[in-house]
Amino acid sequence: MTAETSQTLDRGLRVLKLLADTDHGLTVTELAAKLGVNRTVVYRLLATLEQHSLVRRDLGGRARVGLGVLRLAHQVHPLLREAALPALRSLAEDIGATAHLTLVDGTEALAVAVVEPSWTDYHVAYRTGFRHSLDRGAAGRAILAGRSVQPYEPDARCSEGPGYVLTHGELEAGASGAAAPLVGVPGIEGSVGVVMLADAIPERVGPRVVEAALEVADALR
Repeated sequence: MTAETSQTLDRGLRVLKLLADTDHGLTVTELAAKLGVNRTVVYRLLATLEQHSLVRRDLGGRARVGLGVLRLAHQVHPLLREAALPALRSLAEDIGATAHLTLVDGTEALAVAVVEPSWTDYHVAYRTGFRHSLDRGAAGRAILAGRSVQPYEPDARCSEGPGYVLTHGELEAGASGAAAPLVGVPGIEGSVGVVMLADAIPERVGPRVVEAALEVADALR
């Protein structure tokens, strides 16, 4: 037996998804065509979503995702951390280095979960909430590497392996990083990686980071 659903709510959610998939917004006519409904229905949906700041309309009348979505998205980070922690903990203990889950936040990379190894004499301190540009550090570069529209181009301080990125000294002198992009998780751009005090990353670290990224991706699906 199929559970009862709300047609209006379903249409409202479809509006948000359509707007999230475009950078230039959509007109009422375009939304009506994509939803297969008349313009009056779309006007009502947009008016309701605007009241909750989930949609805004620009001076040209095009609808875009509103800032209210950011408040909802902020609550997602604790859920992501909880899902990723087992794989990160295993990675940190196995490699003996600080492991992290990093997500895209605007034009920056944001560390949303960090696990430090329990058995090492020293390791890199890396805090949740740490930000850096996407084009610096293994975590950000791995995210860029995962974008099919923006291929990764290594420079003199970075090297790209099969599914992972290695860097040295980009965010902290003497520290090296390895990271792999999250793949196959709709709506989420991120990477899983480690950072360690070393001039060179041991050979097994890259493949192990890829493995951890796959584990986190599975947990988030």
